[in-house]
Amino acid sequence: MLRQFELIEKVKDYDPDADEALINRAYVFSVNAHGAQKRASGDPYFSHPIEVAGILTDLRLDDETIATAILHDTIEDTVATQEQIEELFGENVARLVDGVTKLSTIEAQSDTERAAENLRKFLLAMSGDIRVLLVKLADRLHNMRTLHHIGNEAKRRRIARETMDIYAPLAERIGMYEFMNEMQTLAFRHLEPDAYESITTRLARLREGDGEAAIARIADDLRVTLGAHGVDAEVTGREKHPYSIWRKMAERHVSFETLTDVLAFRAIVTDVADCYRALGVFHEKWHMVPGRFKDYISTPKRNGYRSIHTSIQYGEDRRIEIQIRSRAMHEQAEFGLAAHWSYKTGDQPDGQAGWLRDLIEILETTENAEELLEHTRMAMYQDRIFAFTPAGELIQLPKGSTPVDFAYEVHTDLGNQTVGAKVNGRVVPLRTQLDNGDQVRVLRSDNQHPDPGWLNFVVTGKARAAIRRWIRNKEREETVSLGRKLFDQIVARLPAPIGRSATKNALERLKLAKEEALMEKIARKEIDDREVMDALMPGMSDTDLATALPPKKQVISIKGLTPGVAFQLAQCCHPVPGDRIVGIRRRGEDIMIHTIDCEELANGDDADWLSINWGDGSDGGTTQLCVVLENEPGALAVMANIFGTHGANIINLKLENRDGSFHAFIVTIEVHDLAHLMKIIAALRAADVVSQADRV
Repeated sequence: MLRQFELIEKVKDYDPDADEALINRAYVFSVNAHGAQKRASGDPYFSHPIEVAGILTDLRLDDETIATAILHDTIEDTVATQEQIEELFGENVARLVDGVTKLSTIEAQSDTERAAENLRKFLLAMSGDIRVLLVKLADRLHNMRTLHHIGNEAKRRRIARETMDIYAPLAERIGMYEFMNEMQTLAFRHLEPDAYESITTRLARLREGDGEAAIARIADDLRVTLGAHGVDAEVTGREKHPYSIWRKMAERHVSFETLTDVLAFRAIVTDVADCYRALGVFHEKWHMVPGRFKDYISTPKRNGYRSIHTSIQYGEDRRIEIQIRSRAMHEQAEFGLAAHWSYKTGDQPDGQAGWLRDLIEILETTENAEELLEHTRMAMYQDRIFAFTPAGELIQLPKGSTPVDFAYEVHTDLGNQTVGAKVNGRVVPLRTQLDNGDQVRVLRSDNQHPDPGWLNFVVTGKARAAIRRWIRNKEREETVSLGRKLFDQIVARLPAPIGRSATKNALERLKLAKEEALMEKIARKEIDDREVMDALMPGMSDTDLATALPPKKQVISIKGLTPGVAFQLAQCCHPVPGDRIVGIRRRGEDIMIHTIDCEELANGDDADWLSINWGDGSDGGTTQLCVVLENEPGALAVMANIFGTHGANIINLKLENRDGSFHAFIVTIEVHDLAHLMKIIAALRAADVVSQADRV
């Protein structure tokens, strides 16, 4: 564990003007607050926040962030209060400690809900100050380093899974690749222990051979080659991380032995011009591996990462990956967004740049935390592509994105009004997947609105959130409109007219805030007519209510049911008189009448089955037919004429499928009974234009 003077020295090394007294006060306060508390390893608990602070000093962060790291567990795990923190350490530190604390207090909920809600609070806290994220990532990194001390395997796996799903991708998204790699490796060790052991063992054997010597030899060869062409460079090499190797094996479906690029090298040069000179030198001397070249200098990643990646064939049986970057790019790659919070940097971000701004927008439009988690995992894990607007603006998108995703990335209103798209000057379907370098022109119309079918192919969280929001709003408008019509019918049945004040008072009695809420409840049958009438006109007698309510419909005659018992004819099988039927009774529901061979009966639940038959004189019912017609003039008229000739009334006609020479229709008709229906089906099958006719 870092001692107090050692921590101060580390901060003073990069920031001589740091507030030493602030850090000293935080150190003493944390030690006293945590007292005799112990970690699972048996170490004093306060060793954890001190180590977290030490991790952040490696990122050269300011004194307020270091103090926050030291204090980050005091409110959650000790009797210390937010007021004490603010009084002793100032408003900024108190706000940062509160932001980190809010994230940790959720970790007692169920796995999915906890992870999702944790992420929601994460984003809200980060929207104010990105340093909250930096402290939390360092906190999680140290917890992962000591995870093996926890005895409960299920708990270890849960923490490792959360780290792999949320914290490692967050580190990647702000460019902190060292944090990401270490978190993934440590999480991989607990999630896939056998695979981890196998890969680390093979890497050790590789080192026992000429592995380490080969890395040094290749690095020296690359450096000398660059120097011979006038490019001064620092070249280092390493083995790839176990998790990176495992993912590559899984994606390519290959064994460890067949992997030829487990070695990676980094060439750090002076400036951008030298980056491209170095690339030319490497490609001139060695063959590049097709498809393995990426230029993140001309098109930086969204987190600000800039570098050139290439792979070359070094020798007959060895491929190596090389990253080429300048010294400034290397610092950005090592520290990521944390580099902006270095003590000497005046240009500090507001916490809502790039991808974070998009996540905040999704947070504001999603219905629940789980939906947010779904969008965020998509945004974090998918590889990126680059597409251009007609004006040349670069738009970054996940791999697999479509013109609709592109439109929503430019602006939500543009996405909502999209009617078509041109990619590289050619009109394409909206579900077309974009490729790197595509130029996209979105065609729009003020009369257009999102199509629910877009949800089947869009991939960005921003697009999915906007489409779902529009669908929810549209459904709510239609529900409220239906509720108003039903409300007007209820009011018309009251004994006397009512005014606006009666509706307002009714809302208060029903404990509803707005009229729209009442209309929704009426439309969804969450409130019955009697309750609404009583709220509109209190004091109505039972006689008045009985008079105002519409008379109940007489039940159809069914043998085997108690007279007066309500039932419904199932819409899945549309029974008609003459069908063999069965009654299904579930608690709190009307009895449902099904045909005896209805597929719904096979679902199996705790419903009661009732032996019933049609009553004498039962007549009339609706049923559905699937009729396949040949695609020729007059075919539809022939079908309609058959129905008319046999006295069957068409209630609904739907084109179900169109397949070249044939059209399939779903027809809903009224018939007298089963015998009547069978005559109609026989007549249809006898017609030349009818290829098939069956009851649905």
